[in-house]
Amino acid sequence: MIKSKQHLAVFQAILAAALFGISSPVSKLLLEKIPPMLMASLLYLGAGIGMLFLGLIKKSKNTETKEAKISRAELPFAIGMIVLDIAAPIFLMLGLTMTTASNASLLNNFEIVATALVALFIFKESIGKRLWIAISFITVSSIILSISDFSSFSFSVGSIFVLLACICWGFENNCTRMMSLKDPMQIVVVKGLGSGAGSLIIAFLTKEYASDIRYIVIAMILGFFAYGLSIFFYVTAQRQLGAARTSAYYAVAPFIGVGLSLVLYNEAITANFIIAVILMLFGAYYAAVEKHNHKHIHEALEHEHRHNHNDFHHNHSHENLVKGEHNHAHIHESIEHAHNHTPDMHHDHSH
Repeated sequence: MIKSKQHLAVFQAILAAALFGISSPVSKLLLEKIPPMLMASLLYLGAGIGMLFLGLIKKSKNTETKEAKISRAELPFAIGMIVLDIAAPIFLMLGLTMTTASNASLLNNFEIVATALVALFIFKESIGKRLWIAISFITVSSIILSISDFSSFSFSVGSIFVLLACICWGFENNCTRMMSLKDPMQIVVVKGLGSGAGSLIIAFLTKEYASDIRYIVIAMILGFFAYGLSIFFYVTAQRQLGAARTSAYYAVAPFIGVGLSLVLYNEAITANFIIAVILMLFGAYYAAVEKHNHKHIHEALEHEHRHNHNDFHHNHSHENLVKGEHNHAHIHESIEHAHNHTPDMHHDHSH
């Protein structure tokens, strides 16, 4: 049961990556008509409004929710998520105006490095040998893509902005991970509407406007798919995989973006780009194949989230018979055991 859940989580992470992969090349097209900060706002507003609409449809059908809502305890992480999600797409849109779409797409893999390092040093999430190898490959590849002229060692300003976006998303992924046991749809709505509104205020203050309604609608539709649905599947995958490993499977996204960019823009393929692609592929491979198994202790814990009783961790009893997935506050007794696991919210033990 646990293995099938992890396989589903891997599929969700890859699907999230595929949806996000289309964002950079299509956004670069839209940036010809929409200024960068306004574009960032429309992407997140499209995500938030779209997921809010889906939530209302679900509620109208009287579908019983099995998800736990965001509580006051997660409020600091929700605020951090919104602030970082205001900054990240603005940096990315600025970077896209100064570099090629394929270069920006491939550089998005640096988000794996940023997410893993923040997870390690701040949230104490474990990182194995293969993930360190992946981080090394991706970092070297990102450096190659960021240096525009090796003879004079000058950096590409556009690439630097894309890397800043990845660093913001690295911190944001870890904030989101701390809420990953809560309702994914609610997380996306809060993230989309909060970040979209914040970016919209910045766009108005900097006098960035767009008058063509067609492009505005297209940008919001892109936001719904590339950000809204992508984030929904990403958050759901984080429940099983943890922040670092989910972002590792997310490595598929840049390659989808690169392929689409080369088709849309007929961009020149340089020797540096080919070397970077090869290194990124090695990095993505090592990130995806990491295994983790050892004896570990679960301290006693009380929390609330969607769960069932078909795993090693939810063996509490109910007064009435309960089948399938459900949601309520429950207590985990202290337990020691060994099995394959990922640093999800039930496995944040130290090493």
